[in-house]
Order: sequence, then C-alpha cells, then structure tokens
Amino acid sequence: MASRDKYKKPKLEHQSEQIDDNEASSVEKDDRISLESSSDEEMTTISHHYFGSTEDGGFSIRIIENMKEEYGLFVWPSSIILAEYIWQQKSRFSCANVVELGAGTSLPGLVAAKVGAQVTLTDDSNRSEVLDSMRRLCNVNDLNCRVLGLTWGVWDRPVFSLYPNIILGADVFYDTAAFDDLFATVTYLLQKCPDSIFITTYHNRSGHHLIEFLMEKWCLKCTKLVDGFSLLPSHKASNLSGNIQLAEIVFDTSK
Repeated sequence: MASRDKYKKPKLEHQSEQIDDNEASSVEKDDRISLESSSDEEMTTISHHYFGSTEDGGFSIRIIENMKEEYGLFVWPSSIILAEYIWQQKSRFSCANVVELGAGTSLPGLVAAKVGAQVTLTDDSNRSEVLDSMRRLCNVNDLNCRVLGLTWGVWDRPVFSLYPNIILGADVFYDTAAFDDLFATVTYLLQKCPDSIFITTYHNRSGHHLIEFLMEKWCLKCTKLVDGFSLLPSHKASNLSGNIQLAEIVFDTSK
C-alpha cells in the first residue's frame, strides 16, 4: 500500500531550501513545499507541506520520506491533491471520524487530524517498517492519530474496530490485483456507518474500467468526480504532473 513497486518515483519539482526548527513551525504565505535532505545511507528526506496562511489558520505538515527501493515511502501527487481538498473542506472534517487506507506517508490523514478530525491511519499489517514510520510522523507533527495495521480483504480484529464517517485513499488504485480486496474493505466500512463516504484520488490509468466494474459489483456509486489539479492553487499544480481525479463514493442503498 505504501510501496509502488510497479511504478517509478514521481519527478516532483519541489522547491528546496534549508529550514530551521523555528521556520518549520510557521506557515509560509505562498504555501510552498520545501525539502530538507539528509546524506545518510537510507536516503531520508523531510518535506514540508503548507496549507493556507497565518491569516486563515493555516499550518504546515512535516513528512519523513525514504527513497529506499524496498518500500519507497514518499509523497505522491495524489496525496498532495487529497490533502489540499481536505484543507479546503476543513469544516466538513472537523470532529469527523476518519480512516485513511494505505496511508504510507499519511499526508491526507495528518491534515485531517490537524483540522480537528479523529483519525486512524492504516496500512498493510505486514509492513511493520511503514507502520513505524507512520507513528514517527504523528510524533513529528504533534498529532494524536491511531496507527493500525489493516490488510485489505482480511477480516480480522482491526477492521471490526473501525466506524468511520469518512474514508480516505490516496493513489490506492495502483495494483489491479488488489482492487477487489480494496473495494471489499471500503464497502464493509461504508455499510457500518450510514451516510459515510469514501474520498479517493487516483491516476486515471488503464484500470479505470475495472474500477467501474467493481463499483457496480460492490453496490457503490460515485457522487462526485473532478479533475484533481483543478483543486490546487497554481503554485502547487505547477510542481506536479499526471492525470489525477478525485472521486467521492458512497454505498448505493437502492441496490
């Protein structure tokens, strides 16, 4: 879920700058993304993601990224778009019970927590290094999120403990072999809570028709579909590339 072994790392043109601890805690007016790089052998980078300004209650989120090929933990464009959407819809997320699936670097979930949601960050229960990284991210950003191992399509104790109003998934449609298990998990969670919703951002790849087929199979319907880049401020959109859509999906009670 955090790993994208079948795809190359995105070429993001982040603006790079050195930021000290005082600067990292403030919000830049131009809402920039900046990077700090370490020279250790694990190729660790800290990226800073800014939302809003000091005038409108804005903030920054720090993300620890690791470029190791075994389990590449880095921020994908879909995560940036979903996180920006959450910021723009912050009143909707305040006090909501939110679960992020395949969270990885967890940017959307951390933004949701920052605007007042109760957040559970989940990723594959077999990827202990990813779950440990998610816990570090919560500490770095001084956020109290629950971190949970959850494997799509596996019905064990973790999934039964979740009752989300909002389910998040950024770039979770990258491996067609996992689509059915993902939709099974999403459908189960949507059925547990009336009026709950699944908000996802994804690259419009060749698996698009499979997504439509599985939505029909699992009695889901799309209530909103927009171009992801239309949601971004121009200075953020200019640093990203791809064909990314944002969809809101609900359980279709008419079927």
